[in-house]
Amino acid sequence: MASPARGFTLLELMIVLVIVAFATAGVSLAMRDDGSTRLEREGLRLTAMLESARAQSRTSGLPVVWRSLPQGFEFLGLPTQAGPGSLAGPRDWLSPDTQAQVLQPPGAQTLVLGPEPLIAAQRVVLVQGDRRLTLGTDGLSPFTVLAASP
Repeated sequence: MASPARGFTLLELMIVLVIVAFATAGVSLAMRDDGSTRLEREGLRLTAMLESARAQSRTSGLPVVWRSLPQGFEFLGLPTQAGPGSLAGPRDWLSPDTQAQVLQPPGAQTLVLGPEPLIAAQRVVLVQGDRRLTLGTDGLSPFTVLAASP
């Protein structure tokens, strides 16, 4: 007696391939980096760097100034020694279409980060296309991403 043929039919293989294709499409859509996520990541990166520069200014006793550049930003007044934690030198934005503008103090082009422990209230807005994200401090608390105003 011959044993029946074992294996998968063409229809079964096609169904498995369709399931795998849908699963792959779902994962790729879930991992997609939309504009708001890029802007939030840029904002969190900048707040961390502003706080780091503020701490370095306080420990060194040197005034540190942040300013926006066309393709990024830079910290002025920090020691120029290179190293893993060094903020010296110009930095590029993570996304090339990012722009920054200082909102507070009014008319300022830069943020002054120290060396005094209490600084003036400051705000900067990051813009990517039609998306905006405001970062700021009241002068005593750390820089944070501020809630959007209605």
